[in-house]
Amino acid sequence: MRILQFCVRFISLLLAFNLFTAKLTVRAFTGTYGINYGRIADNLPPPDEVAKLLRAAKIKNVRIYDADHSVLQGFSGTGLELIIGLPNDHVKEMSTNVDHALTWVKDNVKAFLPDTRIVGIAVGNEILGNGANSDLWGSLLGAVKNLHNATQKLGIDDIVQISTAHFSGVFDNSFPPSNCTFKEGVSQYMKPLLDFFSQIKSPFCLNAYPFLAYTYASDKIDVNYALFQPNEGIYDQKTNLHYDNLLDAQIDAAYAALEDAGYKKMEVIITETGWASQGDQNEPAATQNNARTYNYNLRKRLAKKKGTPLRPKSVLKAYIFALFNEDQKPGATSEKNYGLYKPDMSISYDIGFPGLKSSSAVSLKEIQGGRRFGSKTLVLAVSSVVFLLIL
Repeated sequence: MRILQFCVRFISLLLAFNLFTAKLTVRAFTGTYGINYGRIADNLPPPDEVAKLLRAAKIKNVRIYDADHSVLQGFSGTGLELIIGLPNDHVKEMSTNVDHALTWVKDNVKAFLPDTRIVGIAVGNEILGNGANSDLWGSLLGAVKNLHNATQKLGIDDIVQISTAHFSGVFDNSFPPSNCTFKEGVSQYMKPLLDFFSQIKSPFCLNAYPFLAYTYASDKIDVNYALFQPNEGIYDQKTNLHYDNLLDAQIDAAYAALEDAGYKKMEVIITETGWASQGDQNEPAATQNNARTYNYNLRKRLAKKKGTPLRPKSVLKAYIFALFNEDQKPGATSEKNYGLYKPDMSISYDIGFPGLKSSSAVSLKEIQGGRRFGSKTLVLAVSSVVFLLIL
């Protein structure tokens, strides 16, 4: 009898431990492929139609940059997993007002669960290291903590992950990757943030753009290295690792900075990456062919479910930027032309995803027929059919 009681008690403790561990390791990403649904445009389809498009493309992970209720309602019952955003201009308020943070989570998260599968809150975007947002650097951690505490009070911290996305401006000496550290002016804000994320098991979220790196340093970077095409790559003497593509090098630079700061076990997730299909005169690499090549090769890379040279066992996960071209986005022409889809839900170019409307973009059949492109593109197109089946 005592043995039986001991076994029952042991199993109960084991189950409790497993539940506790699962709660500590809440994950906001299924698989390896996700997409950013930006909406700075005046010609986009309604959210319920967008949800149909995403389901047709079998893209389950979606990020938005706010908590617009029309999107949350439009995604209800779809099974799509959504990370919502707290805009930068709300960060200071959330850092100083606990009640406002609780109300925000109640109104924009709790009220829509479980029908809308909100799995995360992204607190601001590219705040640290960005001079334009320097007044928010000291507010970011407070906002993160208050929103996390709100999810705890509402009993949803086991399903809603808190994070924030960074950009390359937080790093210093990122070449070769092993030399990378956090900038001195950023570290005093970054380290307490990483301490907290380490406690709640949130990843380090990085917006990484080989397109931008190449655009700013085309005299030093081989475009094939940026596009996952055959090239000589680079060699990092410190780690004795070879890199055949720029994105892997950017990710491992982040891992090196995290390790230098004392956070070797923290996972890096790519929250934005993409390639513009059109740009200004000073953006010659922003072409439809390059955008197709980058996004096709990235999709193939993610389907392999492998890590980077420095972290081969940490499967790479990425959100692509972006779902649609956004005609109202300010800045360079490239900013308006990252979309995999046009506003009418036809494809911008063919990387194997279906559209909900016929498109004037070059089809796989046209590419295979050799009517427009050479042999390399023919191989790319044929491979995409097989790739679509295995993703």
